[in-house]
Amino acid sequence: MNKDFLKNIIDMHVHTNPDLRHRRYDDFELMEAGIRVGARAIVIKTHQGSTVDRAFLCNRHNEIVHQGDNHFTMYGSITLNRQIGGINPFAVESGLKLGGKVVWLPTQWARNHLRQMNQSTDQCVDIIRDGKPVSELKDVFQLVKDFDVVLGTGHLSPEECFRVIEAARNAGVKKIVVTHPEWWLVGMSLEDQIRLVKDYDVILEHCFAQPLGQGKYKSNLPMNLEAIKACGYKNVMISTDGGQVENPAWEDALYQYLQYLADHQIPEEQIYYMTHTIQAGLLNLTL
Repeated sequence: MNKDFLKNIIDMHVHTNPDLRHRRYDDFELMEAGIRVGARAIVIKTHQGSTVDRAFLCNRHNEIVHQGDNHFTMYGSITLNRQIGGINPFAVESGLKLGGKVVWLPTQWARNHLRQMNQSTDQCVDIIRDGKPVSELKDVFQLVKDFDVVLGTGHLSPEECFRVIEAARNAGVKKIVVTHPEWWLVGMSLEDQIRLVKDYDVILEHCFAQPLGQGKYKSNLPMNLEAIKACGYKNVMISTDGGQVENPAWEDALYQYLQYLADHQIPEEQIYYMTHTIQAGLLNLTL
């Protein structure tokens, strides 16, 4: 596959420095990588709260240094972990007013994450209580709906995903992305992914690789190929979840991902839909 295919590509899940865990690129380095390949946009994510201010600074730096010679945009997001107060509608509202485009439900502080990692759940951020979504989620759903942004499921369990997605749909949330369902920690079966697509028309985010521990990573590409074929390309979004020093640089990982799909007979128009069209719709961008 020609690397020109990366032009106008959009990745909605990349980790950068500053972070509690060292990442391969900082915000400006990732911005420059995006500009080099002609990307349209990247959404940066942190488990520590918000990247909205950081995205603003990247875009301002781009304006000053590159003086309008590209159309790349960096977008920020809000992750509802303990550092930001958990399910905190006030933090969400501020982040969205400042330009945030994705609200992720708990990741490293999710009950499912802590339980799977054999860590104490005493301080977890619960999204289900007494069998129902916590009341604070109603306000978060309303904000996501009003600002027309994306709700990501974070590191919830499959059972939690079903309950939250149903509640979000009932609240009128239109843009729902299931975060890396293939990761062992989330552990969503292919059957559950098919059911979510059929019942709720969600977008499944399938990422480049997943951590196995001790700095080792496993390629997700064979699993992702299977999901594309089973769930349909119109409901599968390609992201890298990149930024780890153990994995290839962001642009190399992305290209390897696309080349793998092309080598396994996924048509270029379908790859384009999963890397450009879905994301542009979620971010309200024109390509």
